[in-house]
Amino acid sequence: MPVIPRDLPIYELEKNLVATLRAQGRLIVQAPTGSGKSTQLPQMLRAHGFLEKGEVVVLQPRRLAARMLAKRVAEEVGCALGDEVGYQIRLESRVSAKTKIRFVTEGILLRQMSFDATLKGIAALVFDEFHERHLYGDISLARAVQIQQTTRPDLKIIVMSATLDAVVLKDYLAPCEVLTSQGRSFPVAIEYLPKAVNFEKDNVWDVAAREVARVAAKTSSGDFLVFMPGSYEISRTLQALQFESALRDFVAFPLHGELPPEQQDRAVARSEQRKIIVSTNVAETSLTIDGVTVVVDCGLARVARFDANRGINTLLIEKVSIASADQRAGRAGRTAPGVCVRLWTEREHSQRALQELPEVKRLDLSEVVLTLKASGIDDIVAFPWLEKPEPKALERAEMLLADLGALGGKRRVITDTGRRMLRFPVHPRYARMLLEADARDCVRPVALMASLTQGRSFLMRGVPRDVEEAREKTLGDEEESDFFLLMRAWKYAEQNSYSVDACRRLGIHAQGARQVWPLFKQFLEIAAKEGLDASEKSVDGVQVRKCVLAGFSDQLAKRLDGGTLRCDLVHGRRGVLARESAMQRAPLFVAAEISEVEGRGGEVSVLLSQATAVEEAWLKELFPEDYRDAVGVVYDEQARRVIARRERRFRDLVLEAKLTAETPPESDAASLLAREVMAGNIVLTEWNENVDQWIVRVNRLAEWFPELEVTPITDADKATLIEQVCYGSYGARELKDKPVMPALRDWLRPEQLAVLDDYLPERLIMGNGRKARLTYKAEGPPIMSARIQELFGVDGRFTIAHGRVAVKFEVLAPNQRPIQVTDDLTSFWRDMYPKVKAELSRRYPRHEWR
Repeated sequence: MPVIPRDLPIYELEKNLVATLRAQGRLIVQAPTGSGKSTQLPQMLRAHGFLEKGEVVVLQPRRLAARMLAKRVAEEVGCALGDEVGYQIRLESRVSAKTKIRFVTEGILLRQMSFDATLKGIAALVFDEFHERHLYGDISLARAVQIQQTTRPDLKIIVMSATLDAVVLKDYLAPCEVLTSQGRSFPVAIEYLPKAVNFEKDNVWDVAAREVARVAAKTSSGDFLVFMPGSYEISRTLQALQFESALRDFVAFPLHGELPPEQQDRAVARSEQRKIIVSTNVAETSLTIDGVTVVVDCGLARVARFDANRGINTLLIEKVSIASADQRAGRAGRTAPGVCVRLWTEREHSQRALQELPEVKRLDLSEVVLTLKASGIDDIVAFPWLEKPEPKALERAEMLLADLGALGGKRRVITDTGRRMLRFPVHPRYARMLLEADARDCVRPVALMASLTQGRSFLMRGVPRDVEEAREKTLGDEEESDFFLLMRAWKYAEQNSYSVDACRRLGIHAQGARQVWPLFKQFLEIAAKEGLDASEKSVDGVQVRKCVLAGFSDQLAKRLDGGTLRCDLVHGRRGVLARESAMQRAPLFVAAEISEVEGRGGEVSVLLSQATAVEEAWLKELFPEDYRDAVGVVYDEQARRVIARRERRFRDLVLEAKLTAETPPESDAASLLAREVMAGNIVLTEWNENVDQWIVRVNRLAEWFPELEVTPITDADKATLIEQVCYGSYGARELKDKPVMPALRDWLRPEQLAVLDDYLPERLIMGNGRKARLTYKAEGPPIMSARIQELFGVDGRFTIAHGRVAVKFEVLAPNQRPIQVTDDLTSFWRDMYPKVKAELSRRYPRHEWR
């Protein structure tokens, strides 16, 4: 039986860890990578009896780490993988009834929570590498706390991290202790490039290979770890390393999540030869790779981010943060002093973000929202988020799920369709498409279409005429879906082994086409796991297009007329069909990609691409509750009136409309007229300066006399009041001279209205008997403006609001220009008047001067 390495730094915390966990049930552990926390802490729980009535589930952000950590712990425990120690990741599971330590990816646990709110059989939850702030980690922790506070007070929760803002998390988990292990690390010398490199011109893999060779020539021991953003860049780096003569005695290995397990194991295993491991950011944390003393960091990673164009989460290559770069550098100092070479300049380093933005702030939330709804959490806004997402992001997620049929009713509760969609560990769009494909016996082509939507189109635009002709001859014409053309182009590229020359003949980006296959394979595996028939067979294109409609009904577009590419879309949007789309004749289609393009003068146009033609009858077939006849109202700009019409709608998109003699509903007419008033297209002549002053007076009354409980009038309230003024009218002519004050006075209760003029009068009677108008502003005191001659005989200070508010005097010259602002006329006459009198009396000799 392998010996457990009890000399690891994490064992310094063992005694306190066990005592704290027994006393409180929640714990934060801060320990650097290499301290042994990921492998040893689950074993501590087992050794101290925490797992007698259940298992410990250790959450890992990455599949590769979950599998390899489980393998390592199984070796240390002395059992077969899948026996007492196992793992569970998407599409793969090695667990049994005996399993006491289970490593899982974050989505696995959240899905389990949606089906079992008591977490039966789980004694403890360990959230590893929490500093990475993955979306599913945040949500799973919040749900775990909820479960612990309600049905499972015995559940133990441990959050572990290499670097973490423990203050925020400690407050969130209170009562909760923080235990810190300093770990052991050796100094790492950081080297930067002397000049900035443009990776568009000088390939990142070539730059990395040169730096590896340069450092290797100066060292005689230690292994290299090279960070690259993805599998393609890793393969090109491995090729570039072969051409460096200084590296002949090295052996190189790739390391990323898509590799077969045996290749992953080979990369991290000990080797007699010096080795170079070229890895994605899976090696940044979690995994400790023995023997690495040199890190070469390209400074890039694939970052999950919401792509508004396609309405899905995508992986984009971005610069890593300073915190991430420091994590990578630390991998060189685990066993000996090391070196980290960064492929950017020191000046560029200072311009990088300090930390990555948490995923909850940058990802589409629809998949998580659906999972929470399945857990019985209907009020998503009130959910105890560790970090609250933007309200718009939550609303967008709920709206999409409602459009897909996953949520229903006013409270947007989960439907049977939504629960079935949860079976598929993919974005809800594709879960809905696969469900529909299963019902229509076209799973394989729909899986391919879903794969094609993940990346940009690999069909090049603006190709020469001869390439266009070759493409048309080989791929044929297309009038049903841009995806069908893409599918034929991909099959052509696949049949030609993604040959650059063969692909170039048809204007196909070979590498872009090559990247489709791993995604296609993944979708096929998901389908197979859920028992769907993904075999090759003859398929009706109509059925496939219905599946696309099922997944993208929220992006349904209707051409305004046959002579234009302009379209109306659901949810009140407008766009233009892309000219390169083959759907030029389709009156109705769904766009899988919607992008905003800024043109000349800053004008933004909405471009619709990756289109699929659909039939109106399909809308009623797939979404019967969203397809209906209704009386609609519109504002006729020529007649300047609200008119009624009979409409056939899909959600809010009008498919066909006919005028009717029916009188529009008063509330709808008022809403439309108010919108035109707010836009400045209709003028309410009675809404004048006096009305604006009345509103300011009401708001200052609310501020200065809170005991009156007056509700202030906001800009949004103004829109409501305008709508009330418009109520009962149908056209601009009726509104022209319509009184507005009756609607405004109704804002105040009778007792509030009664004191408004008393407390905050429109005019003041001065000591000389003259009346002067007061001007109220949103801030500051009211101002009374008067010509100097009107103020003769007036002294002292003035107040309103029963003495609570002082009045400012704006003293005007005969030309109505201000010469002094004061709140004390006595001091004005004494100090300032003698100085201005001499000059003003010369300029205006006909006016009275006392």
